[in-house]
Amino acid sequence: MLSYTFENSNTPMYEQLYTFIKDDIISGELPADTKLPSKRNLADQLSVSVITVENAYSQLLSEGFIYSLPRKGFYVSEIFSEQGYFDNYISGTDSSASLKNEKSKSSTSRSFPSDNTDKISVDLETDNGTCIDFSSNASDPATFPFATWANLTRRILSEDRDYLMKNSPSNGLPELRSAIAAHLRAYRGIVTDPENIIIGAGTETMYSILINLLGHDLTYATENPGYEKLHMILDANEVKNVRIGLDESGIIPSLLETNQVDIIHVTPSHHFPTGITMPIRRRYELLSWAALPGRYIIEDDYDSEFRLSGRPVPALYSIENSGNVIYMNTFTKSLASTIRISYMILPDTLARKYRDSLAFYSCTVSTFEQLTLARFISEGHYEKHINRMRTASRKKRDLLLKAIKESPLGSISEIREEQSGLHFILKLCLDTSDESFVEKCKKQGINISPVSESSFMINYSSIPIERIEEAVNRLNICI
Repeated sequence: MLSYTFENSNTPMYEQLYTFIKDDIISGELPADTKLPSKRNLADQLSVSVITVENAYSQLLSEGFIYSLPRKGFYVSEIFSEQGYFDNYISGTDSSASLKNEKSKSSTSRSFPSDNTDKISVDLETDNGTCIDFSSNASDPATFPFATWANLTRRILSEDRDYLMKNSPSNGLPELRSAIAAHLRAYRGIVTDPENIIIGAGTETMYSILINLLGHDLTYATENPGYEKLHMILDANEVKNVRIGLDESGIIPSLLETNQVDIIHVTPSHHFPTGITMPIRRRYELLSWAALPGRYIIEDDYDSEFRLSGRPVPALYSIENSGNVIYMNTFTKSLASTIRISYMILPDTLARKYRDSLAFYSCTVSTFEQLTLARFISEGHYEKHINRMRTASRKKRDLLLKAIKESPLGSISEIREEQSGLHFILKLCLDTSDESFVEKCKKQGINISPVSESSFMINYSSIPIERIEEAVNRLNICI
């Protein structure tokens, strides 16, 4: 019987219940395959609402702490490997073989192509109007806070002229690094020294710094399918790099050993392009792999702000304690794709190495842009903007899903990974090949990217909400 005492605090009760159950799972108090009470029974036991239990279970389910079996209920997941770096956390309780078999049957089996899937990017000129681009990560101009940004800009130009003429430190302005550190502590549960944060103009800059810091003689790895530009950046820097395949939980750790990988780039909160949220068991497996000296995980948290239901999934950086995770994020998704400001957090050892050997580099982001963004975050505008964006994105996503469901597409489609980020996967039962479907879409002014066989990425960030119905109508013509 689960028994918890709730605190009178600003933390919602479902988050408190989520934390209680999660901590019991991690500590071993709730062993793998333990059956949890039904939502109604637990609500009665704890004298809380059913919706509180439902939200807590939903969050635990999305992060992989629990799993569900049809008409049977919820069970505790086995989150640690039988052998590995984190074995000291568990009590060693044997699991039920029958539950394991049912759990395996209830899982959705997915596979992804071993060859790399490039993003399709074409210029479309049709009689049907301007392009509807489901592959673009560009921002909808209607979502950018132009008025607030303009006010901050005018104020900085008026009040901070002397400061604007000073060169930024190599790792970025202290004001911006402190603002980012405070935001991460409040929103992502990441506690870091602002001195460990490095500011730069996009992924290219971050990787150039990292390769010089970590070395050119290591083996780097990216996800396959994944963000193709990373592979191009690694090739341009003339370092050995390999692509590692995925299963339904994300990157496959055993392939890291097979390919003798030293550095792995992953997107655990919302994989691009498949949309997978890496479950907690796989996260611990990955952290176990990285526990050996000289290995690092580069955690790309690129659109974690846009989890549209429940609380944000904890970052790898917030749960590891071995100093082997490099956290990376950008403002191109949350603000605008044309604002080229990214940052990364280095573990203490790498941060010291950076200050000793690479501090002569000039920061690649102007003082003016850094100061504007620092004020935007520290004065609370960023949090308000994210909340508005999340609301607008949820409304846009729901309208798009509704339009698909109520159209001819609804009878031949399946939606996957729609709870996180600004894209989801549309799996179609087509009579034609993927290539033929993409060509038909092109003729209708639609840019769409295949992820795997008969599955397509639907990135809706750049689609104005008033064009959602039109976009679905054009897709219907192509099936």
